[in-house]
Amino acid sequence: MKVFISICLLFFSLNIQAQGSIAGNFSPPKDFKWLISYELTPNGERYSADTAVKDGAFTLEMPATAQAGMYRLVYAVPQDEFYIDVIYDKKEDVKFNFDLKDGLTITNSIENKWYREYFSKIIEAQDRLIEFYETKNEPNKEYTSILKELNAIQTSFEDKHVTTIAHKFIKANRSYIPAKFEDLETFLKNKKQHHFDHLAINDPVLQGSNFLIDKFASYVFSALPTDITTKEQLAVEVNKNIETTVAQIKLTPIGFQERTMYQLWQIAEVNNMPTVQDYIFNNHLKKLAVTNNNQKLVDEIEMASRLRIGAISPDITWQANGKTQSLLTMEPTENYLLVFWSSTCSHCLKELPQLHKEIEGYENLKIIAVGLEDDDINWKEVSATLPNFNHAIALGRWESDYAKIFGIQSTPTYFILDSEKRFLAKPESDKEVVEFLEN
Repeated sequence: MKVFISICLLFFSLNIQAQGSIAGNFSPPKDFKWLISYELTPNGERYSADTAVKDGAFTLEMPATAQAGMYRLVYAVPQDEFYIDVIYDKKEDVKFNFDLKDGLTITNSIENKWYREYFSKIIEAQDRLIEFYETKNEPNKEYTSILKELNAIQTSFEDKHVTTIAHKFIKANRSYIPAKFEDLETFLKNKKQHHFDHLAINDPVLQGSNFLIDKFASYVFSALPTDITTKEQLAVEVNKNIETTVAQIKLTPIGFQERTMYQLWQIAEVNNMPTVQDYIFNNHLKKLAVTNNNQKLVDEIEMASRLRIGAISPDITWQANGKTQSLLTMEPTENYLLVFWSSTCSHCLKELPQLHKEIEGYENLKIIAVGLEDDDINWKEVSATLPNFNHAIALGRWESDYAKIFGIQSTPTYFILDSEKRFLAKPESDKEVVEFLEN
């Protein structure tokens, strides 16, 4: 009987642990149908729970095995764009309202409210300091007031709720605050020198969230000399900062290192910094991805690098008049247009004849149309109606070499090249092709 009672009590206690929840309301209700919760770990996201969203309302019952930490609530795809991050500490239920227009409002969770309040106040004070340096560069009462406010916010929030998860982020977020007036150059130098002082890089909760990676990104792309005048100088300094960051994270989990380097690579891509992209990938990211058995990431980056604006196009060959023709040995012209299509694609059969007609008079343009086909029977018939195009065929359709080399996921797909056969544009339609060529 005692054993039976003990088992019942154990079962009851497990049920109690499982009652923790994250609940709330989405608005407008019609735009939300489901919600998936992921625990943010150093090696990436780990599925936790999911639920339907009914009339804008939801309740996620968190499993007993859920660990205290930061959780990502995904409400649409792509997942890396449509999400909300919240702290779940297993001690209090989390409730919030989320409006597409007005954003997030925490309605029940002291820890989440405190976390958001701190970052709201410290960012506002930091913005005041930046604004001061943008307009003034000499000591005055305003400067002293800003420093006092920054110190007061940081100290007061650090002194409270020391045992909470939010405290980890607040303490790690302490940034350099001058003891007295410093001119901009001195301030930036000291800020860079002390950037990593409080980051707690080995904390798994911080590693799981975006917090540390965002801090690294800020360092890499912002902690730079003020006298940079060329893209080459910028790339050199950014790469130096990358090496400093690599040294800081070398003892962290491999998944975290990979995520960090990949996000830095993505930021370099968005900011059109191909030299930095290649430096990150060739010196660090590729090795990390291979070690982490993530060949998919390696393939994706190699394809993105191969097809990025400014890169020379991979070659394409075809037969014409009994001879092998080649894109890279083709006679010079102002622009080249690559079209990947299929003779069984309805969109292609609509767009290509119109495009053929629209650009018929373009003397400084050569067109190479690559048919992604299962066989050449229908392709021969349709391609014959487009005589001003140079026609290549890729048997195997999506599995063909050209489809893989050029990352073709739909047809038609267009690439415009410059006179040196470098990627110049990637129009979405035949109309965009014509508009680009006319401007």
